[in-house]
Amino acid sequence: MTRAPRRHVEVAQIMGTAVSVHAVGDPDRAVFERATAACFDELREADRVFSPYRDDSDILRIARGELAMRDASPWVAEVAEACAQAESDTGGLFTAWWSGVFDPTGYVKGWAVERAARRHLAPLADSPGVIAAGINAGGDLQLFTAPGADWTWNVAVVDPADRSRVLATVPVRDGAVATSGTAERGTHLVDPRSGHPAVGGVASATVVAAGLAHADVWATAAVVAGFDDLGWIPRAGPTAGILVAGDGRVRRWLDGVEIEAVAATW
Repeated sequence: MTRAPRRHVEVAQIMGTAVSVHAVGDPDRAVFERATAACFDELREADRVFSPYRDDSDILRIARGELAMRDASPWVAEVAEACAQAESDTGGLFTAWWSGVFDPTGYVKGWAVERAARRHLAPLADSPGVIAAGINAGGDLQLFTAPGADWTWNVAVVDPADRSRVLATVPVRDGAVATSGTAERGTHLVDPRSGHPAVGGVASATVVAAGLAHADVWATAAVVAGFDDLGWIPRAGPTAGILVAGDGRVRRWLDGVEIEAVAATW
């Protein structure tokens, strides 16, 4: 019997959630620890710059008029430009200005995790002894597999009404998976078009894309658009995904085309 490859995991609490770094195979311990530490340090710095809960964050200082955006971390201008592009791409289903001030909370985690993962974990996946490497930030994933490795990450999409039930398993070698919805946090997302909570009936929206920032934006857009509106999926580019309604209905799409609609089973 072939022995399953070992998985090495380190976990830290950052940006208000559990963040875990994974390496599959037999990495050099020092190399793994350096990559993990660098990844966590970059995420902590992103939290310092963008946290809506830290009085000293650049974002809150900008909102209070204490700091000009041009004098803030260069990351702020980078994220602002990306958020403006996301607002245009989604047709207003996503915006970082819904409250009247710049609030990139809905974008930053995916952006920061993808950025840190590409800088520190993608090289880890290419190092001797490593088959694959990835990061999980509160259920949002950025994953890498070494070229030629016989490995696939199998990501479970769980039923939002029953976390013990798996609705689908998504195979990913190199890519990202993001999930948004109302099942766990209630109606916490605002529809920028109305200024009111998004109540389109989506319990969870899972999006698979090349990068986590992109997947995260479109998972948010899917919840805001609502279960009955898939008119946005051609604009999302090369993505796949699954929507689950509060009544158990399921819709799936692949690269802009709906491939399945399933009636409620509970």
